[in-house]
Amino acid sequence: MSVTFREVLKANDNYSSRFGDLSNLHLPPARKFAVLTCMDARIDPAKLAGLSEGDAHVIRNAGGRASDDALRSLVISYKLLGTKEFFVIHHTNCGMALFTDEIIRELLASSLDQAELDADGWKDLGLTPGSKAAQFTNFLTFKDEKQSVVDDVLRIRQHPLIPGYIPVYGFVYDVKTGRLIEVEEATRVGARLDIPPDL
Repeated sequence: MSVTFREVLKANDNYSSRFGDLSNLHLPPARKFAVLTCMDARIDPAKLAGLSEGDAHVIRNAGGRASDDALRSLVISYKLLGTKEFFVIHHTNCGMALFTDEIIRELLASSLDQAELDADGWKDLGLTPGSKAAQFTNFLTFKDEKQSVVDDVLRIRQHPLIPGYIPVYGFVYDVKTGRLIEVEEATRVGARLDIPPDL
């Protein structure tokens, strides 16, 4: 087993030994909101939003995009588990802006091994065969982080399975300062469309 494997299990032993009252948390998130954000290791959604276990749903993927699977999770989040607000949080210096769908498709067709980025762009150094299976995959890359937030908030807002009374807010997280910067256009397009009388 790898060093990482052993470290993870040791950390989990320590965590579970102090689990205590966390075993009594309820299934629905206590603060009734969901966060859609990037998988980037520099982002800790709990710390940036002041979350504890049981507070909110956190959905993560490459780029924090409103992909079909992210939308599936958001629908379950509100419909079955009672969330009432969504936060879309992208970030500065996102790796998804460093390549295009065409670039990653070419890299994967060349080799399935890890590629490297240098001053001249992406290079495939792999020795194993590649695959053209990625030609039909939309990797949801982008060039403008603020526009990607607007696009994702709008996609959520316009989804036929998400009611208009759920507000969707848009932010960019600055990886150099830890600050959330509101993308006002995203929050504007994500505003509640109609509000039921009981909310």
